[in-house]
Amino acid sequence: MEATEIHKLAALEDTHWWYRERRALLAGALRRLAATGVRPERALDVGAAGGGNTRVLRAHGWRPVALEYSAEGAGLARDRGLHVIRADARQLPLRSAGLGLVVAFDILEHLDEDHLAAAEIRRVLRPGGTALIAVPADLRLWSAHDVAVGHVRRYDRAGLRALMEQAGLVVDELWSWNVLLRPVAAWRRRRSTGSDLEHLRPVVNLGLRTVITAERYLPVKALPGVSLVLRAHRPA
Repeated sequence: MEATEIHKLAALEDTHWWYRERRALLAGALRRLAATGVRPERALDVGAAGGGNTRVLRAHGWRPVALEYSAEGAGLARDRGLHVIRADARQLPLRSAGLGLVVAFDILEHLDEDHLAAAEIRRVLRPGGTALIAVPADLRLWSAHDVAVGHVRRYDRAGLRALMEQAGLVVDELWSWNVLLRPVAAWRRRRSTGSDLEHLRPVVNLGLRTVITAERYLPVKALPGVSLVLRAHRPA
């Protein structure tokens, strides 16, 4: 992702409906892990950018490290008091089997060799450790936005599952996210000429946030969405 897009992201992530709900999605996944008896331990946030998701991990008791490839993103996360390392997701500078959790939200789609990043996620997880992955869904939604933010692909369910399984992970759950607003996203993307990252009027932001929040309580995870979310683990 270009430096200008990273700075846009950092400026928007505390208030923008998409980033707020994505953090809520992560928080919900962490609560479900806790309910199964998983205790917080060392965690890695791959592609952390400004560190929004890293802060969620920390708030839930995990000991997270923010990993960011770009100097701009690493600097932003460091300025927010986070433990940051600069590195490539395809070659993580961490020992094998040392982490209880790896979060990689919206990073794999930026990599030509996404299979290398998936293999690295499996390598650094301890046996039984969890991976939480989010990626953009459905090539039919490809637009100028994808080009502007540096995507090289969008995923379908079968492709994402196969990527994780070939890396040696066991897929526990795979679902769609941002389902209710998919028609709006598809309409907007057909007309877009660049990134969708932009400030919104408060009333628009609130309306979109209300819709995406409602999705938490509706049985729509099996329907086509704008993103896919996956939970997997490294087998013992």
